[in-house]
Amino acid sequence: MELPVVVGVDGSEPSLRAAEWAADEAVLHGVQLRVVHASLWEKYEGAALAEELGRPSERVIAENIVGAAAELARQRNPEVKISTAVLPEDTVTALLRAGRNASVLVTGSRGRSGLAELLLGSVSLAVAAHADCPVIVLRGIHDPHSVHRRVVLGVGEPPRGTAAVRFALEEAEARGAELYAVRAWRRPAHETPNHPLMVGDPAHYHETRAAEILDEVLEEAEQDHPGVTLCRRTVEGTARRVLREASAMADLLVVGAQRHHGNFGLQLGRIAHSVLHHAACPVAVVPQRA
Repeated sequence: MELPVVVGVDGSEPSLRAAEWAADEAVLHGVQLRVVHASLWEKYEGAALAEELGRPSERVIAENIVGAAAELARQRNPEVKISTAVLPEDTVTALLRAGRNASVLVTGSRGRSGLAELLLGSVSLAVAAHADCPVIVLRGIHDPHSVHRRVVLGVGEPPRGTAAVRFALEEAEARGAELYAVRAWRRPAHETPNHPLMVGDPAHYHETRAAEILDEVLEEAEQDHPGVTLCRRTVEGTARRVLREASAMADLLVVGAQRHHGNFGLQLGRIAHSVLHHAACPVAVVPQRA
């Protein structure tokens, strides 16, 4: 049985947009959509106290939240099969646990507690940094109804980016979209013209090496998806800038993130961290075990 698309909701506008987007994602891949909400209030305060205070219990509020999100997802795409769950855990723990049995985990960029000046909510950042499955974070400015028919893939060093490549190809194939695979390159500032690799055009080596990496990373995976139109690009500049600019004309930006056993800090890397804050389209962070 195929694993579902899981979306975390909290009643906020970004999470409701995420539910809409996740409904499309589930239908594209022919899987169920699972709408989840995490709540700890009753665990600590209890339903009896809510009744004494004349307020609806958190359980009722939580069920209303997942119900409203599920209905919005159903209106967005009537074909989607939906299940809902209220999880008695803190939000990050609940989503990470749900992600263990998910094909992909979808979140909004910020939740109800998000401050306007924050570019990305702490929950979305923590989930993207630790989840076992791919995590898609919807940037707050994204219009879920816009379609560019392009998936952008930021190509990292081989073989560490293979999981992201496979995911990007699958997404492009499901959407009938072009895969725009891009590798940024720069000449390091410390290199001098008498460097043994810098004979002739100093930039040529770095541009050529970027093209070689694209071919190396994409060649094997590309054979499994012959129907996908693949566009390779090497672009001079920082990876963060190149991917941010490419995201303006994309339906999805895919980047990899290394996961190191025994490391409990944020396991994203600078590029993934940056695009999660600044991309103009949804960002998929695909874990790759080191």
